[in-house]
Amino acid sequence: MVAFGKKLKERQIEEWQGFYINYKLMKKRVKQYANQIEVGAQDRRHVLKDFSRMLDNQIEKIVLFILEQQGQLASRLTKLREQHDALVEEPEISQITELREAYRAVGQELLKLLYFVEMNAIGLRKILKKFDKRFRYRFTDYYVKTRANHPYSQLQQVFKHVGLGAVVGAISRNLHELQDRQGSYLSIYDPPALPLQDPVVDAIKAAVDRLTYSTNFLNFLAQHALIMQEELPAPSDERIDEEKYHFMSLLLNLGNTFLYMVNTYIIVPTADDYSMSLGAAATVCGIVIGAMAVAQVFSSVYFSAWSNRSYFRPLVFSSIVLFVGNTMYAMAYDMNSLTVLLLGRLFCGFGSARAVNRRYISDCVPLKIRMQASAGFVSASALGMACGPALAGILQTNFKIYKFTFNQNTLPGWVMAVAWLLYLIWLWISFKEPSLDIEEPRASGSETVKNGALEEGKQPLLITSEETQEDDEDPEGDGSEEAPEESRQPATSFMSAYKLLTPSVKVQLLIYFMLKYAMEILLSESSVITTYYFSWSTSTVAIFLACLGLTVLPVNIVVGSYISNMFEDRQILLASEIMVCIGILLSFHMIIPYSVPQYVCSGLIMFVSAEVLEGVNLSLLSRVMSSRLSRGTYNGGLLSTEAGTIARVIADATITLAGYLSRSQLLNVTLLPSLLICVASIVATCCTYNSLY
Repeated sequence: MVAFGKKLKERQIEEWQGFYINYKLMKKRVKQYANQIEVGAQDRRHVLKDFSRMLDNQIEKIVLFILEQQGQLASRLTKLREQHDALVEEPEISQITELREAYRAVGQELLKLLYFVEMNAIGLRKILKKFDKRFRYRFTDYYVKTRANHPYSQLQQVFKHVGLGAVVGAISRNLHELQDRQGSYLSIYDPPALPLQDPVVDAIKAAVDRLTYSTNFLNFLAQHALIMQEELPAPSDERIDEEKYHFMSLLLNLGNTFLYMVNTYIIVPTADDYSMSLGAAATVCGIVIGAMAVAQVFSSVYFSAWSNRSYFRPLVFSSIVLFVGNTMYAMAYDMNSLTVLLLGRLFCGFGSARAVNRRYISDCVPLKIRMQASAGFVSASALGMACGPALAGILQTNFKIYKFTFNQNTLPGWVMAVAWLLYLIWLWISFKEPSLDIEEPRASGSETVKNGALEEGKQPLLITSEETQEDDEDPEGDGSEEAPEESRQPATSFMSAYKLLTPSVKVQLLIYFMLKYAMEILLSESSVITTYYFSWSTSTVAIFLACLGLTVLPVNIVVGSYISNMFEDRQILLASEIMVCIGILLSFHMIIPYSVPQYVCSGLIMFVSAEVLEGVNLSLLSRVMSSRLSRGTYNGGLLSTEAGTIARVIADATITLAGYLSRSQLLNVTLLPSLLICVASIVATCCTYNSLY
């Protein structure tokens, strides 16, 4: 794998070489700073000032060249505009064709400039990241905030491509007008805008889409989904994505996510009653609820492997297995069999296709809408989590058809069986299987520019995954440029994936384990606890759980749009852990009588804090996890899913085992492990705090 410094040198446009960021010099300077500070030859303040000045000079050089090139493009467009106006008076086919080609030539020059901007933006991001990592200092935050928000900001020219939009608009509008001279007077600004089929404009639009940043809220939700993807995809990948993309298939994929979450939580309010009706203790509800998670530990692996070959067949299999599992769950009542009940829930867990859902979005959704699709994945999960208990609260009836009983215990199974059957029919009719990837060799950037491949959109405006990989390849900044071929290969087993985890990543997986454990304890034992202490009905429990689920999206909006702009992620992470710990402590039943306000308030603090913690934790995890875990069967999404699923299994088993004591001790006994794990995660976070970014 060639590191960024060498790749930058290879892909530079020859006549513009003197205007690129001098990445090699800056990388060498960072190493010198580190050595000088280590021997006491320099103080930190002088280093920060000197490095800031160097960055300012580099950015000024880049920006002035960008403005110069923009001016040249504007001059050419002005002359072409004069020719265009003359043709309006006396249109001539040959001259129109020549003018169109002239606009396309300007478009190709614009693509070269966009490529120049992106290469330099990558270099700036990488050198800032390297400085932060080497000195354990959040220099990036300081530098970007002070430069980007200044009224005379030059940094905005690089990262927000200020001014290039006008050039893009001029080329697109004029090519649109020259496309068809047969009586159409619509422009690109008139609704409905006519589609412009021109390879240069398509390539420019794709480049601009890749250069445009999404809102903080969508970015926060997307990272919450932990859909692992390469940070810097290439335009050729975008072209393949467009071919794979099918809106109805994406909708069906999100529908599977939603229904599975409904299926998970719809039985929570009635699981204890169902267990008692079959002659078991109320606390057996922990095993009933957790059986689904037990099966999911295994299903996540084979579904992840299956998604390497197909998406349609795993989703069909998932729907069939979930239909069978829910039918068994519903029929267990008339069969008076706890075994059938548990087998039904196991079948439901074996149908968990969340690994496929994540993989489909990562592989088959175009980059320009992948952030929205990832946010949709989180939103569908949150909505399903709220709808499950709410639906259980509605299904409060009791009747019999032939030999089958329909009551609050069995109706969740029957309703979900029908839902999965209807989903299967819709899936079979509407889902479009995307084509499999075919590896093609890519030419180097300079060769591609020279060969005119910019027009076809094949020039890599964004370097693929090098930003994350370089720090693994050259962690000490010693100038080594090569990495062994095996360093690019995805993990082939859980053991090889585990070896790729750094201490900070392991801590974050521990945090994920902790929050899933605490949330599962709160949700799974809610019906037993509230019945014992407050004599709540099934409907009341359902309303409480639905209200908890409905807090997910508002909390993410507040954190993603406001809190994340005011505090560092690691600060929010530690504060959220402490709040989860406070919520757990407030939930204990000590001396005074246990009251509804205490239970509701402590549960709300714990749940909301855990939701904030989950989003921030996965956001950090998606940034620091090895790029080798962004693909293959044993990817980062699978590791986080397994950590969370195992936590849920252990939590549900804890509830059942604690039931052998007494209901009066159930609450405190199940909360104690949550408290211990939470304290351990806080200590681990404090120990690795400086390595979290």
